[in-house]
Amino acid sequence: QLQLVESGGGLVQPGGSLRLSCAASGFTLRYYDIGWFRQAPGKEREGISCISSSDSNTYYVDSVKGRFTISRDNAENTVNLQMNSLKPEDTAVYYCAARRLTSSWQKCGLGSSEYTYWGQGTQVTASS
Repeated sequence: QLQLVESGGGLVQPGGSLRLSCAASGFTLRYYDIGWFRQAPGKEREGISCISSSDSNTYYVDSVKGRFTISRDNAENTVNLQMNSLKPEDTAVYYCAARRLTSSWQKCGLGSSEYTYWGQGTQVTASS
């Protein structure tokens, strides 16, 4: 059974940091594009970052660029999202998602419909 599990969420003061991890069971993440998404109360789910399997290129939405870093740990079969300088507007449930690499030119994207497998989400709250 293919499964993704997020961890690392929690409550942090504005300006603080958290490190989210996306762990896989049943498949090897390095052969998959991985995206991180978030959904705040009353808002639609938005893609915030992704990393391509083909060339490890990374992409970020403008609101997190310079503060968040996505990376792979192939030894641990995880993809991590380091989040620094957190703001109250970063408060949301964070999800990771995966889609299989099918061609060498495939690049990851930030559209939720592109992804096949999803985790259950982890809550991140930035509040004083």
